[in-house]
Amino acid sequence: MPQVDFALDTYECIVLYPGPSGRALPAETVQRLQAEHTEHMRALQRRGIVLVAGSIDGPGREPDPPIGFGLARTGSVDDVRSVMEADPAVQAGLYAVDVMTFLCPAGSVEFPLARTQS
Repeated sequence: MPQVDFALDTYECIVLYPGPSGRALPAETVQRLQAEHTEHMRALQRRGIVLVAGSIDGPGREPDPPIGFGLARTGSVDDVRSVMEADPAVQAGLYAVDVMTFLCPAGSVEFPLARTQS
């Protein structure tokens, strides 16, 4: 934890990357897995685990630029990693996931949609 003279909020940062099997999967399998991934993420949002998630567009770093990003606030990187690893698209290797701690000044980020979906 960094030493600062102000309060910090802690989130779990979810980063999706292209997975090891992505390029080898048939197009119809990719479509199905993307739909299942979207439903998995929406279910996590409805349950209040994921606050916000979406795609990243634009030039990225090679060889594996991030393709998705999200924030959760459960207090446990391991718990978020576990639910993300249960994503059908991650299990099939279409995506790979990393979860880490994100710190920011307290109160600097709001999630109005998370409040209305709860």
